[in-house]
Amino acid sequence: MPALQILIILAGLTHLSVLAASAAAPRVLNWRDELALLQPLSRQLVWVHGVFIVLVIMGFAAVSLLNSAALINGSMLARSVCALIAVFWALRLLMGLFVFDTRAVLTTPARRLGYAMLNFVIVFHVTVYGYATFAAAKGGV
Repeated sequence: MPALQILIILAGLTHLSVLAASAAAPRVLNWRDELALLQPLSRQLVWVHGVFIVLVIMGFAAVSLLNSAALINGSMLARSVCALIAVFWALRLLMGLFVFDTRAVLTTPARRLGYAMLNFVIVFHVTVYGYATFAAAKGGV
């Protein structure tokens, strides 16, 4: 099995770890009280967007785990899927670095470590899928 295929499988598994960490977000961010301040439609939109993000990440995991060989075959579809996943995570990383103000939440060593680990996984995703996008195009898999 090629090394890049193994990395794609690991990336699929780490998508599942992101989902596990995301399950704590409503509690850590106190969504029950915070979202109660919103109008019902705004509150519903936050929850619906959250569910859709979870579904997208589940899809990334499933595609990676079930189609790792296909994702490195160099086809336009494979490179497009890898590029989509890389761009998704690159934008999430940029949001985390330059938009999100996490100071009020990252108040304990455990939370800071968890957030650092999340960012490490995101960088891993950008690197693996970005590499797969371009390496497969050059036949370097």
